[in-house]
Amino acid sequence: MRHKTPYKKRKKRLGCGIGSGHGKTSTKGHKGQRARSGFTLNPGFEGGQNPLYRRLPKRGFNRSAFKKVYAIVNLQTLARLEDNEITPELLLAKNVIKELHDGLKILGSGELKKAVTVKAHLFSGSAKTKIESKGGQAVLLGK
Repeated sequence: MRHKTPYKKRKKRLGCGIGSGHGKTSTKGHKGQRARSGFTLNPGFEGGQNPLYRRLPKRGFNRSAFKKVYAIVNLQTLARLEDNEITPELLLAKNVIKELHDGLKILGSGELKKAVTVKAHLFSGSAKTKIESKGGQAVLLGK
């Protein structure tokens, strides 16, 4: 038996009397949320059962595995150190930072008291200007 194609199928005429088969409640049953006007159900809803899109494993690409994480130090922390040359190794040795991760980034919060040479992988704009205004050097390290 062939299926009826959409252009041959009769339109469901709702509310056209009891004899039509679609009269009275217009195929909506009696009462309930689904019988009300304006009722919509989100496409993935399965009556409270864990829906298919949540049962299937996640797929796709995620950039978080490649995100660079830097150890961050502010100038106010560097100002407390007595050394004239500040390197990532020195900060690790003095327990200023716990782990180096992908490198060291110096941020510009606080002020320096003297001229120091700071070696790091990244500098914020304000940190670089504050270091150089005191006569120090901001040296970029390659990684």
